[in-house]
Amino acid sequence: MSGMDTTLTDLAQLLRREGLLDDRTSMHDADPTDVTGADCDSRVAAPGHVFICKGAAFRADYLRDALDMGAVSYLCDATHAGELAAAAPGVPALVAPDGGLRRAMALVSAEAWGHPDRDLAVLGMTGTKGKSTVANMLRSIFDAGAPADHPRAAIMGTIATYDGIESFESHNTTPESPDLWRHIANARTAGLDPMVMEVSSQALKYNRVDGLELAVGGFLNIGRDHISPIEHPDFEDYFASKLRIFEHTRTAVVNLKTDHAAEVLAAAARCDKVVTFCAGAPEAAGRAADIWADHIEPGGGTVDFVAHTPAWTATMHLSMPGLFNVDNALCAIAFALEQGVGRGQIRDGLAACRVPGRMEVVRTSDPRITAVVDFAHNKMAFENFFPSVRRDFPGRDVIAVFGAPGCKAQERRRELAEVAGAYADHIVVCEDDPGREDPADICAEIARHIPDTCPHEIVVDRNAAVERAVRLAKENADEAGRSSVVCLLAKGDDHWMKRPEGFVPDIQDRERFARAAAAVGLGVE
Repeated sequence: MSGMDTTLTDLAQLLRREGLLDDRTSMHDADPTDVTGADCDSRVAAPGHVFICKGAAFRADYLRDALDMGAVSYLCDATHAGELAAAAPGVPALVAPDGGLRRAMALVSAEAWGHPDRDLAVLGMTGTKGKSTVANMLRSIFDAGAPADHPRAAIMGTIATYDGIESFESHNTTPESPDLWRHIANARTAGLDPMVMEVSSQALKYNRVDGLELAVGGFLNIGRDHISPIEHPDFEDYFASKLRIFEHTRTAVVNLKTDHAAEVLAAAARCDKVVTFCAGAPEAAGRAADIWADHIEPGGGTVDFVAHTPAWTATMHLSMPGLFNVDNALCAIAFALEQGVGRGQIRDGLAACRVPGRMEVVRTSDPRITAVVDFAHNKMAFENFFPSVRRDFPGRDVIAVFGAPGCKAQERRRELAEVAGAYADHIVVCEDDPGREDPADICAEIARHIPDTCPHEIVVDRNAAVERAVRLAKENADEAGRSSVVCLLAKGDDHWMKRPEGFVPDIQDRERFARAAAAVGLGVE
């Protein structure tokens, strides 16, 4: 089915069946107007599309702009129906009851774009950490079986969005539903299969993926994160939101070593099939894993392990550090096997995978000074990152540079400080997407929670903070003959910094490190 097969009447009937059509809807009983897509951003509105009027900052001018671009109808909530009818007289309107707009938007978007998830496999994963790495591992695995100039997999995630037609650095882990369905439809048009996507707790809680069917859905892990007045009020809400991934999934992939494994497995039981994995022992949570790993060997920036599957056993190589990445690789293997990918292609894809800003090792012209750039930004990620760095780079001083975002996840300010303070030899606290908060205040709050036993300082500007960390490493090398690993955390490969005026262009931490290294007379690989 394509978007051309859908009419405004079809959309009205869909919403009526779901109890999401308010009696203020203004359209003919049988409107044969074809609908070819849906948008919630007037800048991408197109002929034949339904425009969705949403958000506290929405203005009627956005609707007028979308209509000028060729939109044939609009969807809004009951509260704004009168205002928008006056702004666009005579334009067919689908009106959702107050409180029902988000679900209505998701269902209308899926139908308007022609449910492309029925024409290609959509593979989605959720978890407190590791989503981006698994998604990029899967992309690498599928592309390993395709010509270099004709990639096979599309991707939507924290790092990047690529659908064969559009390619850009992402701002949201999971986009709003009209954008989500546009990207899946683009992948269908471009002949890409599968679509690999990260599924955030916010997307699950706020109905962005309603109507979506995942051929395979994965649950990596669960820890405390995104607890704030504007995200999840408590852990129970966060966890329950994550578990909703199984409402959309045919085959579930579950990490047996996740916290709350029993609850995760109970939720996954609704799926047609459940595949389990774990690193280390072949059993966990009272059952044997379908896919597991042993002989896990770090190698100073790489990891080798033996993967055991129902069909084969083979040695795998990861070109990135971090023992926790074995969990991510096992999850990717499970997904790939469910899609019929062979052992050799899986092995080649994992070996070739590079994940920008995730456990990215940057070496300098002085072998005593190395950096690791990683997106680790919550307690669980820090608890995995620091022990792994200690194992991967034994004997080195660990110098950590990080901050915490403004206006959300306030728990991180204490949790990151406590975890890093237990492992690092020196901490430099700096800004990280402060938004509308004063970054100096955020840094001071973090510093208050760092144990007194860990030397630390505040350098609010992130560029200056990275240079300070590099100078500390240079002093260690020149004055004490010690080696250091500088850990640049939470921003990964991000090109943006969120400030009061919104996201503004910024440089990546890798580039920050290169500039700081040059300032002390060092080059980088």
